[in-house]
Amino acid sequence: MSNGTSQDPPKGAGGTWRPMIARMLAGLRPASARPGGHGSGLLRMFRKRKTFPHGIYPVEHKEWTADKPIRRLPFAPVLVLPLAQHRGAPSQPLVQVGQEVVRGEPIAQAAGFVSVPMHAPATGVIQAIDLAPTPEGPRTMAIYLKVYQADPQQVLFDTGHDIDSMTNEEVVAAVQEAGLVGLGGAAFPSHVKLMPPKDAVIDTVIVNGCECEPYLTCDHRVMLEQTDALLRGIRLIMRVTGAKRAIIGVEDNKLNAVEQIRAKLPANLPITAEAVESKYPQGAEKMLIKSLLGKEVPVGGLPAHVGVAVFNVGTLAQIGDLLPKGRGLIERVVTVSGPAVTNPGNFMVPIGTPVRFLLNHVGTKPTLGQVILGGAMMGMSVSSVDVPITKGVSGVVALEQDEDDPARRQVYACIKCGECLKACPINLNPSMLGELAQAREYGVMAQDFNLDQCFECGSCAYVCPSNIPLTQYFRIAKSINRERKN
Repeated sequence: MSNGTSQDPPKGAGGTWRPMIARMLAGLRPASARPGGHGSGLLRMFRKRKTFPHGIYPVEHKEWTADKPIRRLPFAPVLVLPLAQHRGAPSQPLVQVGQEVVRGEPIAQAAGFVSVPMHAPATGVIQAIDLAPTPEGPRTMAIYLKVYQADPQQVLFDTGHDIDSMTNEEVVAAVQEAGLVGLGGAAFPSHVKLMPPKDAVIDTVIVNGCECEPYLTCDHRVMLEQTDALLRGIRLIMRVTGAKRAIIGVEDNKLNAVEQIRAKLPANLPITAEAVESKYPQGAEKMLIKSLLGKEVPVGGLPAHVGVAVFNVGTLAQIGDLLPKGRGLIERVVTVSGPAVTNPGNFMVPIGTPVRFLLNHVGTKPTLGQVILGGAMMGMSVSSVDVPITKGVSGVVALEQDEDDPARRQVYACIKCGECLKACPINLNPSMLGELAQAREYGVMAQDFNLDQCFECGSCAYVCPSNIPLTQYFRIAKSINRERKN
């Protein structure tokens, strides 16, 4: 598994510890290397930030873009809009080939409750409704929108809402109509989270501003540049869920964001901003709930079962911005970074923009190798840069060819060091699960060793001195188990 760091490849069996040693030394960077932070490595022992057991400290590389303001990306000639770019049922087209649409106009409708509509990110004409490449591999149906390059590209389709007079049910419907999904990467329809199980009572809204993935800083910039929209979204979600308080959790490498938010917190609402330790995967909702509240979500349960609703800062900022205007989600902030990027930064990117167009805009080095959508830890490597930016893509990380050297990925036998057990944030036994995966005992992995609780954070693979691709093994095992059930 590529983790976006520069490490020497193992030189024979005796060199398998070198990658881990390199990671440990990389963690001992000075405070100046961590924007807004207090240093790392051994200095962490002297901090008392809220956190969770286990986890890892990958090299962050956030200094490349943390101070880069959000800039607007030009429109690509053709936008590719997959109908299945969120969890749940794919959207259903409302348009036909040859039809002209204006920016913000609905072009696909939700196909049920766990589904959201899509809106035109630009004014143009529907060029095709056909198969398009995806990061996962299989091609999927998509709407191809040819952009009118000479058009001023103003949003011409909105309805406007008086959010203060809307009922809770109307707000939930408006969130779905806006096509809003979790912008932290999960792309789960946001309105579904506003309808918790009937036996659950939400008392706390947790706002996830951790952004623990290496390279990514888009949430950091949203907190700094869209603070008012973020607080407006929090206020609205608190009202709908009936929560008595909201806590914004931000990793302590972004203390300027904590200060910015605290300076604008309304005096009449119980909203707080708290710094938590910069540790991966702090941004996983179960980990953040543990860090901030000391509560543990039960196995097979939801945050709602412990009285919590968790939303990403980018999602709430969009809710706070779009709902009063009655507009749909047509663009999002994306971090473009990595050692192969010439001009890294944070960009407001129209949904459907091909990754190739984005990389051409920022510039890449001749040594461009692997391209990852999302973060370096949990993101997905793409085989083609013609895949589009979708609602759930928070970053594009471009690595150089030498970081994708096959020698670095040579797999050795497990040496029973126990490092993966120390790293796993949910106390699984990755070593045993890996051995069962190699023996193709996928059913045993799920029944006896809680495979389904793994959320594929990659911590175990990151610390493994034998370079065993544990996360990939677990992903394959879960996929095969799902197929067997069907």
